Amino acid sequence: MSRLLCCAAMLLALLSTGMAAHAAPTDAPKVPDTLKQRIASCTACHGESGEGSDNAFFPRLAGKPQGYLVRQLQDFRNGLRHYAIMEYTVRPLDDDYLREIAGYFAAQDVPYRTHPVPSMTAAQKARGEQLVTQGDKARGVPACTACHGSNLTGVQPDIPGLIGLPYDYLSAQLGSWRTDTRRAAAPDCMATIVSHLSDADISAAAAYLASHPIPDDPRPQAAGSVTMPLRCGSVGS
Repeated sequence: MSRLLCCAAMLLALLSTGMAAHAAPTDAPKVPDTLKQRIASCTACHGESGEGSDNAFFPRLAGKPQGYLVRQLQDFRNGLRHYAIMEYTVRPLDDDYLREIAGYFAAQDVPYRTHPVPSMTAAQKARGEQLVTQGDKARGVPACTACHGSNLTGVQPDIPGLIGLPYDYLSAQLGSWRTDTRRAAAPDCMATIVSHLSDADISAAAAYLASHPIPDDPRPQAAGSVTMPLRCGSVGS
């Protein structure tokens, strides 16, 4: 139900400018040309400051690197990521507009929301911790921390943090790379990594990440502070 309400709110925000433009001049409401108004379709689902919502599939945007956010908006616009409302929202927007939206959310510094954490057996927790902090060299899987930073807070300007995200969202996104409903610029390193993970691995890694505490400093690490273990077309290009 919350997802349907969010979709309705987004559509109303998207239609407000168009309805005003087609109304008779005498009764056309004035739509303020402000950034707040222009990102209304974003905040309807992701929160006023991009803090995310109780719905696991509308994640936090606040504080994520601007380059990463721009890239995701471009990917929705260019057909690499698929979610109908996001694709419709960004389809007519140029790169300058996308950078403006991304810059707003990247600059937000608001508390993290809490989300339910799934229960894990000792074996699942151990496997999740292994994948996140050490990887699995035998299967060609680097640790999540190797790219996303030692505290999993992301790296400027292109790599997102993985902390504070719900289990359902994390597992769904990993699954999306497997089903080719989420892609990135070639070489798509995440698609390569996920192809080496089992369903149980995806669940264990997502559960461990979802249960990871928020560090004292949740800001992304500085640019150049990690050496990527494999080439990623969406990083530094």
